[in-house]
Amino acid sequence: MKRIGFLTSGGDCQALNAAMRGVVKSLLNSDEQVELFGFLNGYQGLIYGNFRMLEGSDFSGILTRGGTILGSSRTPFKTIHEPGEDGVDKVEAMKHTYFKLNLDCLVILGGNGTHKTANLLREEGLNVVTLPKTIDNDLWGTDMTFGFQSAVDIATDVIDKIHTTADSHGRVFIVEVMGHKVGFLTLNAGMASGADIILIPEIPYNLDKVVKAINKRKEKGSKFTIIAVAEGAISKEDAKLSKKAYRKKLERYTHPSVSYRIAEEIEKKTGQEVRVTVPGHMQRGGSPCPYDRVFASRLGAEAGKLILKGEYGFMVGYKNREIVKVPLEDVAGKLKSLSPDADIIKEAKMLGISFGD
Repeated sequence: MKRIGFLTSGGDCQALNAAMRGVVKSLLNSDEQVELFGFLNGYQGLIYGNFRMLEGSDFSGILTRGGTILGSSRTPFKTIHEPGEDGVDKVEAMKHTYFKLNLDCLVILGGNGTHKTANLLREEGLNVVTLPKTIDNDLWGTDMTFGFQSAVDIATDVIDKIHTTADSHGRVFIVEVMGHKVGFLTLNAGMASGADIILIPEIPYNLDKVVKAINKRKEKGSKFTIIAVAEGAISKEDAKLSKKAYRKKLERYTHPSVSYRIAEEIEKKTGQEVRVTVPGHMQRGGSPCPYDRVFASRLGAEAGKLILKGEYGFMVGYKNREIVKVPLEDVAGKLKSLSPDADIIKEAKMLGISFGD
């Protein structure tokens, strides 16, 4: 009998349920008897022992369901060793719950912060297997994360729809796509939807270059311009500042986000009308796309195989079109970002897309 715990941590995304279903179905289709424990609302459930017993029927009909049936929350790694307001030692509480329930393994689904804590629990003696979840696709050790392609589809659909109204009114439209630290989502959605300018965190922009690209389109007879902007896009000027100085500078702004600052500056320099669209958490929501359903199911099945073999301390990832197991210590604390010299960036520029650099 194997006793397996599950939790989903951090921001939600599509295919969390599909991934858990993949793990459970692979376990239930084996000869091993299993008991399933679902911890509610991420690491908080493990800290406070909030869980419910799960049956195979709980995973029926959830392949296409967005969000997570277990709920999620953020438990920042930077404060994981600090007692909560109630004085609880988070790490010791999680260990206590794990050993009290006599678990054989804990399956954790999450992104960067989640994997830091997962690796910490591994170091503390817990058997852990993780699955890579994030719409940002910025998790080290895997070429792809589930949730990413679904978010690309949604952001692409938004930009597709903006094209018609931008064309009708002859305006510059900015669509702000999620991504504080990396630009995978913005780049892929921008290219897929034919955006003219793409601004991402890895390539600080020069506003004059952005304006030049807009004016160039206008001179060629194009009366509108579509700009895909990552929420973490930064100007060359601001990129030179320290993090502390940049945060202080941001405090002086009254704009809701970087896209509104860029819009205001473009209007001043070009005289053109600029509108901003922010799809926001829509990019995390709804049913996973077919790609993510298959991808998450494959990862889940492989996680189940690791559990049955007693191979713990790994993230199930995807490298060079193959499912792989990656040691957690190689994943935790590392961010995967876009290289400005990446082939996809060079190819986008060949297509005439400006990055404002």
